[in-house]
Amino acid sequence: MRSYRDLFRTPEFTPLFLTAAAQTVARTTSGLALATLVYRETASPLLSALAMFGPSLAHVLGATLLMSAADRLPPRAAVTGLALLYAAGTAVMALPALPITALFAVLLLKGLAESVGGGVRWGLLNEILPKNGYLLGRSLFNMMSGIMQIAGYAAGGILVAVLSPHLSLLLAATLHTTAAAAARLALTRRRPRASGRPSVRATWRANAALWSSPPRRHVYLALWIPNGLIVGCESLYVPYAPEAAGTLFACAALGMLAGDITIGRLIPPSRRTRLGTPLLLLLATPYLLFTLHPPVPVAAALVALASIGFGASLVHQERLMTLTPPHLSGHALGLHSSGMLTLQGLSATLSGTLAQLTTPATTMTALAATSLTVTAALAAAAKRHGKRCEPSESPAPSPFTTAEPNHNRPQDHR
Repeated sequence: MRSYRDLFRTPEFTPLFLTAAAQTVARTTSGLALATLVYRETASPLLSALAMFGPSLAHVLGATLLMSAADRLPPRAAVTGLALLYAAGTAVMALPALPITALFAVLLLKGLAESVGGGVRWGLLNEILPKNGYLLGRSLFNMMSGIMQIAGYAAGGILVAVLSPHLSLLLAATLHTTAAAAARLALTRRRPRASGRPSVRATWRANAALWSSPPRRHVYLALWIPNGLIVGCESLYVPYAPEAAGTLFACAALGMLAGDITIGRLIPPSRRTRLGTPLLLLLATPYLLFTLHPPVPVAAALVALASIGFGASLVHQERLMTLTPPHLSGHALGLHSSGMLTLQGLSATLSGTLAQLTTPATTMTALAATSLTVTAALAAAAKRHGKRCEPSESPAPSPFTTAEPNHNRPQDHR
């Protein structure tokens, strides 16, 4: 599989792609509306950041308690049901008289559902595409996410200004409902990728197995921590520039789009594997200049440049898939997604707290410096681990060899 055109020729890729696109617009529109609504009512950078990124904190519960469902639920039913849950939750948050505490309770429940949704979606994508097509497919999904975020933040900014945050939330709920209908009508019914019922015990067992391998640990940490810290910077766009936050978010999405196109389509595999650390360094470095309190046009350019570094996620996701057996692909990708979003939520909490004590610009600079330090430490640790391994050393036996994949699943196009 060599081109994006080949992806759309693959059965079921298009409906999954369009479903995800609608949900991305809904999430970005509703996120900006919520952050604006909470900031208007509370004038708190912390609560504003938590309104937009706080639901990610619930992903730690999903990753430790619910993630086995990602491979043990029928994919079509799971994608449809989760989209309906998102629609219902977003509609409830649109109620004008809803107290702030109730709003955050709904956000927590949505975060729990989303923690499983990432594993379901990416596991299904890995199942639909041939083995050599996952990175290209994920690259296109990331590109779509960038474009839809640009559209969603731009539309969200207009809707909030012209209409109201509450009406923006209702429109987002409608998009989630549309995505649910598309998934139900266009995706094929498939059996779960793994046998057995979802359970806390199964989740813990698979998590322990995934974490037991040093190479996988390095990949997970590289996917979670530097990325999460920079999203902490993004969570301060509203208090940094209240009237231009949509512009900053759109520029961040534009930079991410450029990085995904470059890594997914233009860089050959032989060179791509060496770009993980340089891209993570690029992700953080421009934010150091926020210590100068740049005006919005300069800040937007810095944000776009930094966000190219989000392409590092593609490099590390490809590495993760080479280290993970197929029947646990959904769980492994869901753990990546949940861990990443949990770190993003923690970083948003940290950044909001620091911004209340200092300033948004100062906090962005501090988080960027921390991200650079973590990236350097992870690169050094991975290098030391590689040197301890002899070239002729055989890989350790996989801890998944005793797992029971579901061999009754119907064959797909492969």
